[in-house]
Amino acid sequence: MIDYILNLNPIIQALLATLFTYSITALGASIVFFFKKVNKTFMDGTLGFAAGIMIAASFFSLLLPAINMCEQLNIKEWIVLLCGFIGGGLLIFIGDKVYNIFSKNNNKRVILLISSITLHNIPEGMAIGVAFGSVIYGIDGASLVAAWTLALGIGLQNFPEGTAISMPLRRDGYSLKKAFFLGQLSGIVEPISGIIGALLVMKVRILLPILLSFAAGAMIYVVVQELIPESQTNKNKSLMALFTLIGFSLMMVLDITLG
Repeated sequence: MIDYILNLNPIIQALLATLFTYSITALGASIVFFFKKVNKTFMDGTLGFAAGIMIAASFFSLLLPAINMCEQLNIKEWIVLLCGFIGGGLLIFIGDKVYNIFSKNNNKRVILLISSITLHNIPEGMAIGVAFGSVIYGIDGASLVAAWTLALGIGLQNFPEGTAISMPLRRDGYSLKKAFFLGQLSGIVEPISGIIGALLVMKVRILLPILLSFAAGAMIYVVVQELIPESQTNKNKSLMALFTLIGFSLMMVLDITLG
């Protein structure tokens, strides 16, 4: 079976790999089904936990790879990262303001959370697609084994990200099914962006550092604007901060050991 998959067209392999990473996101979102009652302290803790995951992912999964790609492409790292990072934050900022003008309901944090992690998944899917597409184009160091290893690492990182969406949604009163549906929805962009990345590998390779830093800026904005302030409304603020450290540590370990 493994030999059959490895002998498939790399574009097909990119699709299979990103479907795998999406399925792990859905699996992480399914954690919500194991909690029937919503405890405020626990759910505030999940917000802090999600904040830690997103902060770590912003650096280890997004900014650090962007720096490495800039070095390989011989372009100025600080210019690319600055423009991308500020641009990502500004996009969510503008969306936040527009939402406040036109909306009367209380779903702003939900939309910001889903949007930021979805933005984060787009360059991840592209990175997988580029890894497989590079095999076709004979880029130095490219191999199917390396591409599948990257997909495995990103997939395992996606598990807590799915949880990071579904659990806060459950906290806000969403039904189990809707919390799961919206949690897994953020990962569906990975197969789409993976195929695009594989087909346009040479061009996307240049764009990837910008996309990675763009997603990082969007995630940090949501963490600072929504997740940490909300988690700190809990009377046990120190415990909520500890959950943030745990979330950061988990994602950091996954990125370092699987990267």
